Amino acid sequence: MEMSQIRYVLAAARTLNFTKAAVNCNVSQPALTKAIKTLEAQLGAPLFHREGKRVLVSEFGKSMLPHLRQIMAEAEAAQMLADNFKLLNEVPVRVGVMSTLGHVRFSRFLAKYQKDYKGVEVTVSEASVSELKGRLEEGDLDVAVLNPLDGLGEAFSVTDLYQERYVVIFPPGHDLSKLNAIKLSDLSGQPYVDRLACEMREMVMEVCQDMDVELYARFRSTREDWIQAMVLARIGFAFMPEYSVTLPELLQRPLVEPEVTRTISLVSVPGRPFSPAVSAFVRSAQNFDWPG
Repeated sequence: MEMSQIRYVLAAARTLNFTKAAVNCNVSQPALTKAIKTLEAQLGAPLFHREGKRVLVSEFGKSMLPHLRQIMAEAEAAQMLADNFKLLNEVPVRVGVMSTLGHVRFSRFLAKYQKDYKGVEVTVSEASVSELKGRLEEGDLDVAVLNPLDGLGEAFSVTDLYQERYVVIFPPGHDLSKLNAIKLSDLSGQPYVDRLACEMREMVMEVCQDMDVELYARFRSTREDWIQAMVLARIGFAFMPEYSVTLPELLQRPLVEPEVTRTISLVSVPGRPFSPAVSAFVRSAQNFDWPG
């Protein structure tokens, strides 16, 4: 039993498609299929049932998967220990984040990652979603954390990390504080602070237009810190993702009718080899206890 065979089996069980599994493992589909068949012959029973292009895990395969996952996890842990000295001298993990990401909660993940993998350097840079996509394609970033909106296509590998609601933020003493939740119609005519960097801004504006909700923007900025400061200074209310609010003095209420949510995902380029440090970063992000 070889580690590559185990990796192919786990990928096939995850995707239920040999072609997709081969892409994920950076091998040809015939090579993956041959390796799995060789392992099945060694084990004496099929791990998968093949029905044309459809692949199903057999009962024997289901009983073997937990053991194979444990073997893979132990092998990766051993490899990580062996690579520890090398990690100290690796190029820093290059992470791109969209500028509207809630940095307080993301920093908690970074702190845990650096605690688990001492000596690994991480560089974080902010940009818009479109800029992050371009930098990933050009190889200037290893991974990006962003809202994929309507999808990024087959050119990117996307792993969802968490979802968060949009809330309405306002200063203490504001009339909106009397409400437990806020409808979009409640905000018509209210002074408004416009977050120009919000990747969902155009969608929210279109909904406002469809519902005849008039928003009077008294201040506009691409800076998240300035937006919150202006709200606290009683310039107006603002829409924000709930995990992006950093000023504790601000009050917030969930936005309902309609409810607006976004998904934060880890994005990389499939088929591009990861350094040990980047592999550890991706694995840590997938296993982290994210909010929401």
